[in-house]
Amino acid sequence: MPDSIKVLFVCVSNRGKSVMAERLTPTITDRIDASSAGTEAKTNGLVNDLSAQVLAEVGAHVTGHQPRQLSDELMRAADLVVVVGPAEVEAPAGVELEVWLTDEPSERGIDGIERMRLIRDDINARIRALADRLEQ
Repeated sequence: MPDSIKVLFVCVSNRGKSVMAERLTPTITDRIDASSAGTEAKTNGLVNDLSAQVLAEVGAHVTGHQPRQLSDELMRAADLVVVVGPAEVEAPAGVELEVWLTDEPSERGIDGIERMRLIRDDINARIRALADRLEQ
């Protein structure tokens, strides 16, 4: 097994869930080289304010992040592509794809900062589980 695995986290905008995953990963493990992209990224967009706030609460920061549009080249450069949430992704042949249907607290009437903390904690737990799988 290589020293680290390249994981590309994908969501729709690359302003929320995929950024959370990218920026939480180094706080959990150095075995995963994380990056992120969006299926409908607006390259002049900013990270969702609440996402940035809940990441900062756990020592992860979004400084310098620019949303990036998903491409086949990005997917081929990764060892694993992880879709975080409801984004629809068709991976090129030979690309390993995993889908994480993350918690969506708004479906239970939970919004605002509390919603983002629950999403962050769900993604955090999934990254820990992925890191544990890589250790085996």
